[in-house]
Amino acid sequence: MIKAVFPGTFDPIHYGHMDIAHRAARMFDLLLVAVYDRPLKNLVFPPEQRLALVERAFTDEPKIQVVGYSGLTVDFCQENDVQVIVRGLRVFSDFEQEFRMALANHRLAPEIEVIALITNEEHTFLSSTTVREIASLGGNVDSMVPPFVADALHKRFIELGDISHTSHVTSLRD
Repeated sequence: MIKAVFPGTFDPIHYGHMDIAHRAARMFDLLLVAVYDRPLKNLVFPPEQRLALVERAFTDEPKIQVVGYSGLTVDFCQENDVQVIVRGLRVFSDFEQEFRMALANHRLAPEIEVIALITNEEHTFLSSTTVREIASLGGNVDSMVPPFVADALHKRFIELGDISHTSHVTSLRD
């Protein structure tokens, strides 16, 4: 059995993430979509809520399991008998970061392979940062995320109050 992991913060999960996961699930016996719980960046959703949203996105996918994790991705792979790390590439600028991360992971665990899937064209503009920015400004993200994620974003930004001054937003207004 070949197991793969698609790790990320998924803050929030969007159709680009889902596309990569569905395509990876066709390639492997089991795909673990692993939600990282403590990245070095500010997040909109706490780990439990991100995990719940990702689980809901894949409820009808028997070859996809959603799990949370902490620590190094390669340690997670070794602990869960995962042979492959799946990453998604949207644009050329993603390649440099993913290349460096793959080399570092290979140095730490040479037995674990890294594959990168190129996103479908309709998702090349899509990032969690973009989704958060648009949603935080009251924009419509229905074409970018499942309805339950759009609803969760709307509710979360209401909870946060005036979010236009928080550090998790990268401006699209300029």
